[in-house]
Amino acid sequence: EAIDMAKYAAGLGRHPHGETVPSELRNKWCMTERVPLGVVACITPWNFPMAIPSWKIFPAVMAGNAVVFKPASDTPIIATKLVEIFEEAGLPGGVLNLVTGSGSDVGDVLVRDPRVQGISFTGSTAAGKHIAEIAGRNLKRLGLELGGKNAIVVLDDADLPLAVDGALWAAFGTSGQRCTAASRLIVDKKVEKDFTDQLQERAAKMKVGDGLQPDTDMGPVINEAALKKVHEYTDIGKKEHARLVHGGDFAGSDGWFYRPTIFADGRKDMRMAQEEIFGPSTLVLPVSNLDEALDVANSTQYGLSMSIYTNDLRKAFHAMEEMQSGIVYVNAPTIGAEIQLPFGGVKNTGNGHREAGTVALDEFTEWKTIYVDYSGRLQRAQIDTGE
Repeated sequence: EAIDMAKYAAGLGRHPHGETVPSELRNKWCMTERVPLGVVACITPWNFPMAIPSWKIFPAVMAGNAVVFKPASDTPIIATKLVEIFEEAGLPGGVLNLVTGSGSDVGDVLVRDPRVQGISFTGSTAAGKHIAEIAGRNLKRLGLELGGKNAIVVLDDADLPLAVDGALWAAFGTSGQRCTAASRLIVDKKVEKDFTDQLQERAAKMKVGDGLQPDTDMGPVINEAALKKVHEYTDIGKKEHARLVHGGDFAGSDGWFYRPTIFADGRKDMRMAQEEIFGPSTLVLPVSNLDEALDVANSTQYGLSMSIYTNDLRKAFHAMEEMQSGIVYVNAPTIGAEIQLPFGGVKNTGNGHREAGTVALDEFTEWKTIYVDYSGRLQRAQIDTGE
């Protein structure tokens, strides 16, 4: 993914970065151009320690900025290797600068420093709102990629084996530690039992263990705190009377391993249906029809990625329009974004900026408008006729 972004960002450098527009007056030339912000801070999480920094650093550098890169405290070695690769490739000194440390210390300094003109942050919604408060007081450019509570909708006409494949991958791939992981499975009541039974049967066959082993289906969560959080939500689900279908406990005592966990009989007002868990835990919510499914899907504060499984084209297009989500998939899981398209969410998932795609440069550039009058006389726009 990092290699893909490197190639894509390099290609963006050869795209038009402005336009010429006819003037309303004779002998006057008008154009726009992108200009870099200057120094930008890229603050990244631990879950994709190579890919997410690449999504930020490559476009920022290609646009002409200097970058201060602060990775998550859990993954400084990978960040160091990434910066070394840039250095080996010939990037001039001072263009990319690595600083390590906690977000509350190092990250806070970067956000407050007046020399930093732009901030690109991926992390929790709470941290993003804190950064936005500080950056807003100084009117800094700010791109936020924050939390998610992603949903897969499965209608009664769906290809169930395909939907189960997608749900299994979206819920438990990378141990559920993706911002696009599906922790809500909204299923039509007509097929809910069959879907849940198939999902449980597949989850029971998953091998949890060392992610470096080829026969492992799911690795650990990042640390002990994450492990405890996932288990806390298992307890929350039980207290809310969700039905535990599979998992719900630790996978061994050596390391931060948790069994893939499935709850059923969910309701949209449950904490499990509203709060980001960021681990291998998902909740099946039964619904009666598409309208109810969309109501449940849109009932959280987040809006990053949603998916619908159906063989009805009309229902698919209706869902595509009504889902309050920055990314929508049809007959595919909620994970699988490609770098040539914009990535980002709505509501409390972000602040409107997108990463990747042709809009990747918007986060790291300003627009400059230029007028060149070569008439040799005073011309007044909106007043003179141009004759």
